[in-house]
Amino acid sequence: MIKDIIHDHLIECLDKLGISRDKEFTVEIPNNTDHGDYSTNCAMILAKENKKAPKTLAESLIKELKKKKDYKKVEMAGPGFINFTLSPAFFQRTFREIREAGADFGIQDFGKGEKVLLEFVSANPTGPLNIVSARAAAFGDTIYRVMKRVGYLPSREFYVNDAGNQVDILAESLELRLRELHGDNIGEFPYEAYHGEYVVHLAQKLNASEGVRVFMMTEKDRMEHLKEFALNELLEMQRASLERFDVSFEGWVSEKTLRAEGVVEEVLSYLTEADCTYEKDDAIWFASTKYGDDKDRVLMKSDGSITYFVPDLAYHLTKIQRGFDTLIDIFGPDHHGYVPRIKAAFKAMGYDDGILEIIFLQQVNLFESGERVKMSKRAGKIVTMDDLINVVGKDSARYFFIARKASAHLNFDLELAMQQNNENPVYYCQYAHARICSIIKKAKKDKMWPKSFKSELAAKLNKTEELAIIQKLSDLPELLTLISIHREPHRLATYIEELAAMIHKYYARYQIVSAKSKDLTHARLMLLETTKQVMAIVFELMGISAPEKM
Repeated sequence: MIKDIIHDHLIECLDKLGISRDKEFTVEIPNNTDHGDYSTNCAMILAKENKKAPKTLAESLIKELKKKKDYKKVEMAGPGFINFTLSPAFFQRTFREIREAGADFGIQDFGKGEKVLLEFVSANPTGPLNIVSARAAAFGDTIYRVMKRVGYLPSREFYVNDAGNQVDILAESLELRLRELHGDNIGEFPYEAYHGEYVVHLAQKLNASEGVRVFMMTEKDRMEHLKEFALNELLEMQRASLERFDVSFEGWVSEKTLRAEGVVEEVLSYLTEADCTYEKDDAIWFASTKYGDDKDRVLMKSDGSITYFVPDLAYHLTKIQRGFDTLIDIFGPDHHGYVPRIKAAFKAMGYDDGILEIIFLQQVNLFESGERVKMSKRAGKIVTMDDLINVVGKDSARYFFIARKASAHLNFDLELAMQQNNENPVYYCQYAHARICSIIKKAKKDKMWPKSFKSELAAKLNKTEELAIIQKLSDLPELLTLISIHREPHRLATYIEELAAMIHKYYARYQIVSAKSKDLTHARLMLLETTKQVMAIVFELMGISAPEKM
């Protein structure tokens, strides 16, 4: 916001000086605050193409910029950088704009209505969602919320792998548990079966409603019935878990349905027509090395069954056919080999592989009492999303998952996430919001809250800490744009922690409400109320609550 204003001022000065500007320059916040509030490399970037020395161009720009009242100080640094120290009036005017925007602050048209499809979680429907899925849910949903706020048209989608070998194993596991309930001695439970307690619960529920009728079916019909029952129950379980996590999807796409609709055959036909398939060892291969893959891929095995790559490709084809401009897939770290083959197929079928972006979320390690918790769906050792929500709460879970870069491994510390003190970053940030609410509530009780705030009260906000808070508030629109570009929601956590720290320090140093100075009190209450509004926006984007008391 402030950067944009300074950038516009620089362009105005460059045009006035007759300086061409074919290259992009930046306006940034210096690492060392002694260098001013903002800095630009404008003269460094544009000097050569204008046949000027950077220092000479910087001096000319500074002369023009000093004519503006917005700058308390404009200085040259090093070989031609320009540092800006803003006037309090600049910050105060910016503050009024933030306040006037209210709940709409940060809403932009940056995305220009571009249709984006975010696919994430997409866990096999063979058990409850675990903490790996929880990280994907928090990450993907936050990206969706941010992109929507900055002007994209994003949609969230869950791809249901309800066909294939894992579903057959699920049905077989359910049948074994059902036979146990009827007194059959099945011996040692097969290693490859699903051992989780949830399979026992499924068997109990099915037995309560249908009893021995299941065993009166033919084997083929029984297996199909068990599959359908288990998939329906587990999908509802996953939906309920995601709802508790404040995550919803606009679309749930079934692999089984895609196969039934003939999309898989359509893909095989497209690849054949593109002359990029061949037969070898009684199998049909995709010549993906022609399109940048490291090896060719099997499409159909010698027994006539297709590989999982084919329905996945068919699914992506439907995404394109539905008119999405950008496809973002959020996967776990074990999917790296997926990228070259899917992009090769896009090229083979004549589509731009640049519309597909795949983000890999690194491993989640859960720690309890300093010990890593081991997980295995097959062995029944599962830490589910619901378990995590029950223990640490939805807010802490989402915050911790968002706070780390996608490329970084996440060690989730249960003890830290449960702490109700400033060591826990979630508590620290939410408490800053609750503290503001408490101050506002007391001011109203003591009749120190005005009927309306006069905008000219912003002139009272001239302390270094107050101007720093305003500067931090003004950073949000650009921050949201950067998050949408780079897909980095962890920046929200960094932002809210820094803003919370400013509020805690400000409260500790200054008296907010004082009967001796009504205008100053109103100005500071106005600052806190506006900060509260911005914090609530950030919390909503992160999918966590903004408590009014703690």
